[in-house]
Amino acid sequence: MFNGFKGVLYRELSVFRTRAKKQILASSLSPLLYLIAFGWSFGKGVSVDGLPYITFLIPGLITMSSLNQSYGIAQELNITRFYFHVFDEFLIAPISHTEIVLGEAAYGMFKGLLSTILIFVYALLFGVKLIFNPIFFLAILLHTFLFAALGITIAMIVRDHGTQAMVNTFVITPMIFLSGTFFPVDKLPYIFKVLVYALPLTYSTKVIRASLTGGEINPVFVSLIVMFAALFFYTALWAVRRVEA
Repeated sequence: MFNGFKGVLYRELSVFRTRAKKQILASSLSPLLYLIAFGWSFGKGVSVDGLPYITFLIPGLITMSSLNQSYGIAQELNITRFYFHVFDEFLIAPISHTEIVLGEAAYGMFKGLLSTILIFVYALLFGVKLIFNPIFFLAILLHTFLFAALGITIAMIVRDHGTQAMVNTFVITPMIFLSGTFFPVDKLPYIFKVLVYALPLTYSTKVIRASLTGGEINPVFVSLIVMFAALFFYTALWAVRRVEA
C-alpha cells in the first residue's frame, strides 16, 4: 500500500519543488497584509476575548492560510485531470484509491503546514507571544487533512474551472470570513451562528486558537474535527471511485 502512497506524494512534491519559491512567496503575502492591515491598525489597544487583537488574529490566520493551501490542491488536481491527464495515470496504475487519496491529502497537508510555519515566523517578527498546548499539533494535522480531503472531493466532482470558482466563491470564501478567523463567532446574529456552527473551520479555529493562547480546549470540538476529517476522507474516496467509473 505505501509504495503507491509514496509514489503519488513523490510526484506532487517533485512538481512543487520546481515552483517552490513562487508558491511560498505567494502564500506568504496575504497573511502579511492582514497582519499589517488589522494587527498594526488595531494594535494592542483593542482586545478580543481578553486577548490583544493581534494575538487573537494569529491563530485565525493560521487556520485561514493552511486551509487555503490544503484545499488549494483542488485547482492543481483539476489542471492535472483536464490538461495533462496525470490523474488518469494514477487511476490505471496498480495502486488503490486509498493510496491516491492519502498521497494527495499528504501533499495538501504539507502545503498547509508550510504556510503555518510562515505564520509563526510572522508572529515572532511582530512580537506575538503564543502558548503551545500539545493539542495544537493534533488539531493542525486534522485541520489540514480534512481540507485537503475536501479539496480532492471537490476536484473530482467539478467538471470545469468555472464550477470550481463558484465553489470557492460561495462556500470557501464565506466560510473563511465567518468562522471566527477575524472575530468571535459569538458576536454574529443567531441565523449566522447556526450556519457557521455547521462548518468545520469554526471548530478548527476555536481549538487551534485555544491551544495557542492558553484557552480551554473543548473536547467536543476536537471530536467534531475528527468527524469532519473522516467524513471528507470517505467523500474523497467516493469521488475518486466515481471518476474511474
